[in-house]
Amino acid sequence: MIKSILAKPYAYRIAKRIQKWASNPEEIQEKVFKKLISEAKNTAFGKDHHFDKIKSYKDFKKQVPIRDYEGLKNYADRVVAGEPNVLWKGKPIYFGKTSGTTSGTKYIPLTKESMPEHIRAARNALLMYINRKKNADFVKGKMIFLQGSPALEEKNGIKIGRLSGISAHFVPKYLQKNRLPSYDTNCIDDWEFKVEKVIDETIDEDMRLIGGIPSWVQMYFERIVERTGKKIGEVFPNFNLFVYGGVNYEPYRKKFEELIGRSVDSIELYPASEGFIAYQDTDEIGMLLNLKAGIFYEFIPADEFYDDNPTRLSIGDVKLGVNYVIILNTNAGLWGYNIGDTIEFISLKPHRILVTGRIKHFISAFGEHVIGKEVERAMEAATKNFKASVTEFTVAPKVSIENELPYHEWFVEFQETPKDLETFAQEIDKSLQQQNSYYFDLISGKILQPLKITIVKKGGFKGYMKSQGKLGGQNKIPRLSNDRKIADILNDFKL
Repeated sequence: MIKSILAKPYAYRIAKRIQKWASNPEEIQEKVFKKLISEAKNTAFGKDHHFDKIKSYKDFKKQVPIRDYEGLKNYADRVVAGEPNVLWKGKPIYFGKTSGTTSGTKYIPLTKESMPEHIRAARNALLMYINRKKNADFVKGKMIFLQGSPALEEKNGIKIGRLSGISAHFVPKYLQKNRLPSYDTNCIDDWEFKVEKVIDETIDEDMRLIGGIPSWVQMYFERIVERTGKKIGEVFPNFNLFVYGGVNYEPYRKKFEELIGRSVDSIELYPASEGFIAYQDTDEIGMLLNLKAGIFYEFIPADEFYDDNPTRLSIGDVKLGVNYVIILNTNAGLWGYNIGDTIEFISLKPHRILVTGRIKHFISAFGEHVIGKEVERAMEAATKNFKASVTEFTVAPKVSIENELPYHEWFVEFQETPKDLETFAQEIDKSLQQQNSYYFDLISGKILQPLKITIVKKGGFKGYMKSQGKLGGQNKIPRLSNDRKIADILNDFKL
């Protein structure tokens, strides 16, 4: 009870601080920029890129190119080998281990300056919720975040793990008694076995806050419903807050409400090993860009990204409704770093964003450049207009077809299949054409035919992820691909 009472005035104070820096974006980012350059000027990277001569963002752009992990790998390998003062002063305290497509395993540094920002941002997201709802009842009960294992490896004196597993070591003491599951259960690698153990430990508890990637929380919910024959809202009558990140919740919302038996509040987070980028601060869609967190942001219009000399913008020059590739410069030593995500601003001062997809996850096999946000909005519109519920979906181009125009193939696993699948597909296609003029031109010009849906059998996406060794944790399936690597394997799981 006392935690709930104290949380409200504390949340109010923090909300006031956040509102203050959010209303001064350019000034705050300029201070972050100057501090980053000053702190890193004596590192190997800082010396190689003449940080001592950088006086402005204009100077910085001349000295520091845009890179992904592969581009920084020579520096990163030196950090992993234990060399100090390479990308940031001293050594990291952790490496966030992630899977790269071209670089194999990526080791993202987490420093004594950057790690507290991850924890602070997660805390602030909850405090902003408490402040606007004037309700902190969730701290009276139990909470769970379905996450990676907190068991850490060690390499050259630096601990290594998934960000979610590392973060588990930073749960505040006043919330330790509220947190589930146990450490031992959290360390289980086999996802299906882990889910069963998590259920064993939570099913009789007063669960109030549940967090994780929607697809894996959905599996947790489904297994509870199978065990008990009850809705989640009956099993956990005080559950009223879902915290998520990693993917858009909207395609899952209808299914969640069916499983729970009612709607619950939700908070969207945008955490990455590279930095905690944004979090939801209102009841409306969009997340507040985390401008005062040791990250200096740059933005490149997505349609220029692969140009030889793309436009690089700081926070003062961004516009609403433009699809940008987000670039990070951080107090963990990432410089001109392309995280691979695309975002769109939906408000300025405060700067709130939507994650629109991945710069490499798109379909432009025919020049249409369809992105993640567009396919998700199209699916969301169709499921609202039809009696349909979708478990998971992904989209790929279908190019080589004899005597037939190419098309987009949508692999969809339905919880509830629409009675008229053809009209359902037409509704999705209509929405895509409205959102994307290139796609409209290709359909109307008879270059493409309208999309087709391939039904994936129930449990098919789970089977696919299992076949790829990516079942559970922080793994998620791309919404769309520009090739058929995923599609060809999914053919083994179609109805």
